[in-house]
Amino acid sequence: MKPLRMFEEYLAEGIVKKQASDLSRAVFLIQESKDSYRFLLKVTKAVKISDEDSNFVVKSCYDIIMELIRAKMISEGYNSSGQGAHEAEVSYLRELRFPEAEIQFLNQLRFFRNGITYYGKKFDSEYAQKVLIFLDEIYPRLEKLTEI
Repeated sequence: MKPLRMFEEYLAEGIVKKQASDLSRAVFLIQESKDSYRFLLKVTKAVKISDEDSNFVVKSCYDIIMELIRAKMISEGYNSSGQGAHEAEVSYLRELRFPEAEIQFLNQLRFFRNGITYYGKKFDSEYAQKVLIFLDEIYPRLEKLTEI
């Protein structure tokens, strides 16, 4: 996994572009994230996470977080696309003054989620639980930043 670059580098390369803010799309992403978070909480309270369920939990947590980051970016007039877009979105947390340790954890989560999606990587319930704890810590702060 290569080091995460600064957000400005993604802008300079054109991976992130400045555009007019799209509040309706941002609101949609915020609502999707809230709905997914609520559902994931219901599921994880009702069912003990097993190794068989771990990839679902890891991917869901990642998607929930990324929807809020994208919503914030879109509301601020940024759009990322193409190769490196997810890295740019994670890097955007620096612009929002998140601690570097959290940014690095999310970048690792991004890398691992790609492993699930593209390479058949399997994670265990212990890692899924760690990601759930991270989601519970970061979600309220991202939600507050995306209030429109």
